[in-house]
Amino acid sequence: MKKQLLLFAFSALALTSCEDDDIQGYEMDMMKGEWKTVKKEVISGKDDKTLVGTEVITGCDTKNITLFRTDYFVSYTTYSGVGSDCQLAGTVEGKYTYDTENKNMEIRFDNAPPMKYEVVILTATELRIKQLNDNVDQNGDQIIDFTYTTYKR
Repeated sequence: MKKQLLLFAFSALALTSCEDDDIQGYEMDMMKGEWKTVKKEVISGKDDKTLVGTEVITGCDTKNITLFRTDYFVSYTTYSGVGSDCQLAGTVEGKYTYDTENKNMEIRFDNAPPMKYEVVILTATELRIKQLNDNVDQNGDQIIDFTYTTYKR
């Protein structure tokens, strides 16, 4: 009887561990690939709901690409120019971490301090992140407001 109970306990532990790995793999698979920034919103830190401001991405910035790979590599490629004359401006590369349990992501581009985010939406076609550091009060209520960035495929 003790052997059966012990076997059951180890089986339950193994199944739980596999489930977490499956979630991590599933979300990493959804995240991998190229993402284009479509919108940035500033949301009030007072209630985390009230819209303070919106920036819809236009011009050459619509060509900017953030790339995530499942080996935790990240790159950000930017374009600049006027009108439809967009030229490659540069690429930065680095590493990221992602915790599926609390949805926290940290991106560290080479030679730059780490940036912390919370993944708010992650689907096959949309990624929305909340910036957790370097935010400022933008509506004058003396409470730090948060920047949310929305990406699409």
